[in-house]
Amino acid sequence: MADLSTSSPVPVKPRLSAGAIAALAFLTAAVLALMIGAGLARLVESRSAEVVRTRMLTEGFSWAHVSTDGLIVTMTGTAPTEAQRFAAINLASTLVDPGRVRDEFDVQPATVVAPPRFSVEMLRNDDGVQLIGLVPEGEDRGHLTGAAEALKSDLATMDMLETATYPAPTGWEDALNYGITALKLLPRSKISVAADGVSIIAIATSEIEKRQFEAALSRAAPKGLHVTTSISAPRPVLTPFTLRFVLDAKGARFNACSADTEAARARIIAAARAAGATGDPICTVGMGVPSPSWAQATTLAIHALTEMGSGTVTFSDADVSLQAGDTVTQASFDRAVGELRAALPDVFSLDAKMPQKAVVAAGPVEFTARLDAKTHRAELRGRLGDDRMQAAVASFAKARFGADKVYVATLLDPTLPDGWTERVLAGLQALANLDSGDLLVRNDTVEVSGISGSQTASDTISQLLSDRLGQGKTFKVDVTYDKALDPMAGLPTPQECLDRVQAVLAKQKITFDPGSAELDAASGAVMDSLAVALKNCDGIKLEIGGHTDAQGSTQGNLALSQARAETVMVALQGRQVDVSQMRAVGYGEGVPIADNGTEAGREQNRRIEFTLLDQPGEVPAAKGLTGMVAPGDSAVPDDGTAAVAQADAGANPDAETAPDGTSLAPDQPTIRPRARPRN
Repeated sequence: MADLSTSSPVPVKPRLSAGAIAALAFLTAAVLALMIGAGLARLVESRSAEVVRTRMLTEGFSWAHVSTDGLIVTMTGTAPTEAQRFAAINLASTLVDPGRVRDEFDVQPATVVAPPRFSVEMLRNDDGVQLIGLVPEGEDRGHLTGAAEALKSDLATMDMLETATYPAPTGWEDALNYGITALKLLPRSKISVAADGVSIIAIATSEIEKRQFEAALSRAAPKGLHVTTSISAPRPVLTPFTLRFVLDAKGARFNACSADTEAARARIIAAARAAGATGDPICTVGMGVPSPSWAQATTLAIHALTEMGSGTVTFSDADVSLQAGDTVTQASFDRAVGELRAALPDVFSLDAKMPQKAVVAAGPVEFTARLDAKTHRAELRGRLGDDRMQAAVASFAKARFGADKVYVATLLDPTLPDGWTERVLAGLQALANLDSGDLLVRNDTVEVSGISGSQTASDTISQLLSDRLGQGKTFKVDVTYDKALDPMAGLPTPQECLDRVQAVLAKQKITFDPGSAELDAASGAVMDSLAVALKNCDGIKLEIGGHTDAQGSTQGNLALSQARAETVMVALQGRQVDVSQMRAVGYGEGVPIADNGTEAGREQNRRIEFTLLDQPGEVPAAKGLTGMVAPGDSAVPDDGTAAVAQADAGANPDAETAPDGTSLAPDQPTIRPRARPRN
């Protein structure tokens, strides 16, 4: 029997106590609860962000950005205004608990309200004066209306002005006072006044009045004020519409010439040149033409006169009178007149005559008048019908020449032909258009000759005699133009102004400091001489062109040439020269006139050119009057400073500015508001 006392013990399996089992179950439940809570928190977080973000986009708050951190909803972005920021926060607070919303918005800087733009439109015509616009509150409105009422119009001034309680901008007073001056001067005008300039549109009754208006406005303009003027002189109304062409031993010429268009004028002058006319014939473009076929009819008549060899053709509206010369044969007369009659448009009526043999009489029946050049005294001699006719002629002459400027020494002849007094009166009226001259009236002709300071005197006299004498009546006009008597002759033409500039620059050139746009010390005298040369050249259209050599960078040379041209124009303006129609243009090295490979060529290329501008906006050729710039200089190297300046100038193009040019808007965003309390 085995010994049981020495056998190995049997292992016993341990068992968990009830407390341990309960603790393990609790731990497992806690872990599961934490996992479920975290999942639910992430679900709430993503759901809150999606709901708020969607609603913000739907309501137009696209600038608002939504982010979440647990249950906290953070709102970021830049609100256009404080009101928009507040509206976005309130909207988010309706979607989630307000305590969970965090306001991290920025607000855009507030824009300072700019002062209004003050401006006035002044309209003046035969119906009175109208004032429209906005002016600063104060005395300006009373000043304007007082000036308008002082013009003594039959109609009351129409005042449509408004006022604003803002200070007047710089330059406003000068511009307003100049506009009032222009309003008083111009009876038919539109004047636009603003602080930065005055624009004037007006109508003159004649070319002389237009030049006078332009000169007066130029003298009255304040220094530094930008003024633009556009004054037009309407085409005259010609009554009757007259053309008179003469071909005789003295040559081919116009006694009078009228055209309805520039094209018709060119066509008529071309026909006259083909007939032998020389020089630069004066042909007035006006209104009142009897037919659109005027140019066709007049050129046909001039051609017919050329075919005959001599004679006179006169158009008075649609009435055509052709008088053949003494040397014209009957055959050539019949051929030329027949072709002319067949070719003339239907509206024109032709009366053609061959010359009559001169009849020698013992005592020719005639009336004469002489207008003295120095005293402007009219001496009347010859024959008149009776006392009544003599009194009528004397009264007419005194009305034309002055009561104390008429001497009458006429004879009475009751046998004078019918219409004699009418011919005498027509001749005296024609003579009154001259500064000096003679009148001869006979039964078969009226002859007026003399000197006038008007280039259109011959036209005017021919129109008058053609109208007063009637179709088919013979008259002669021989008027010489005297420039010394012309009131417009004292005003230089644009070409004469340019010639004066050329004479100054031929003696001394315009020079600058090397590599600079500053005039050197020697150029002050040149600019003074140029200012004298441009005296009375108001409104001349000139281009001041700047040119450099090819040394330095292309952009630098272009900038230097522009600056130099502007310096010359500013220097002229500072010497009281009217530069309103001038422009400064820099061409840089782009238009050389010599070889840039040599020093002599580079010196020629460094220049200032003056060029007449025929049409607004036309770019002239690289020709003109040259003032050389300083020898040896060229544009400074392009180091990028110009580009930097442009970038700085354009950094904030929309910023409001004060009258002195400084920005009124803040350059930093406003500080965002303090965060809302969590509870």
